Amino acid sequence: MADCTGVIAQLFIYPIKSCAGIELTQAELSATGLSMDREWMIVDQDGMFLTQRQIPHMVWITPALTSTALTLSAPGIAPVSIALDLPGSPKTVTVWRDTLLGDDQGDAVAQWLDTYLAVPGKHYRLVRFSKQARRLSALDWTKGVEAVNKFSDGFAVQVVTQSALDEFNARLSTQGHAAVSMSRFRPNIVLEELEAHTEDHLGELIIHTSYGQAQLHLVKPCPRCAIPDINPHTAISSPEVNDTLRGYRTLARVDGAICFGMNSIVHTGVGQILAVGQQVEGNFSLD
Repeated sequence: MADCTGVIAQLFIYPIKSCAGIELTQAELSATGLSMDREWMIVDQDGMFLTQRQIPHMVWITPALTSTALTLSAPGIAPVSIALDLPGSPKTVTVWRDTLLGDDQGDAVAQWLDTYLAVPGKHYRLVRFSKQARRLSALDWTKGVEAVNKFSDGFAVQVVTQSALDEFNARLSTQGHAAVSMSRFRPNIVLEELEAHTEDHLGELIIHTSYGQAQLHLVKPCPRCAIPDINPHTAISSPEVNDTLRGYRTLARVDGAICFGMNSIVHTGVGQILAVGQQVEGNFSLD
């Protein structure tokens, strides 16, 4: 018998790292997380990854996916599309401490990025995670399991409880601040019918799909940087989100970092379809 039960309330993917997300009603689970999540990444002329930390208005780059193309839209500029079957040319890129191969997505989208991002002296490229690349999550957190991910911040799937956001917004309200949406925290799976931050204490999450079970192992609390402070509607940063979290969400097991949500790896269920409304069972970590 499971220690707790809940329901999938929302599913999100972020096709381009640090750009706007897409809310889905269902998503295929792969070894690297939800299909098409962090599949692409923007890099500078040196191949270094780019995020909202450097350019907040990246949040306004909105991806859309069809069966044949990825389209990027943003305010004040015509959309640009890239074929999903574009072979791309190999390019060495760096994301955090990992240097690996990406597939450059061509000059048209690069020009689009230069025009929209408009940083003097900088030039940008869009790369797709190469089929020849393999990126592992930190082995000290996965207990030696070789768990793969793409251009995420290090783990395949981020899990958050809706009640954690509700509690956080209640704290914001008492300080006179407006509520924020879940988009500030960029999760993949949002769970409801669980107490706030239950995810902190789970070792495994079992998802009951239409054709079997998928199992995630929750391995590391998700440390928060400056991105949750960026309002996705205005692209303006203000400190109330992290200031409020700092009052109650610093965790000793990640050296006192501000944390919200849990990072997880895929244990079983590759190829299963996760969907809003599916039942989940959680078992507490024995650590």
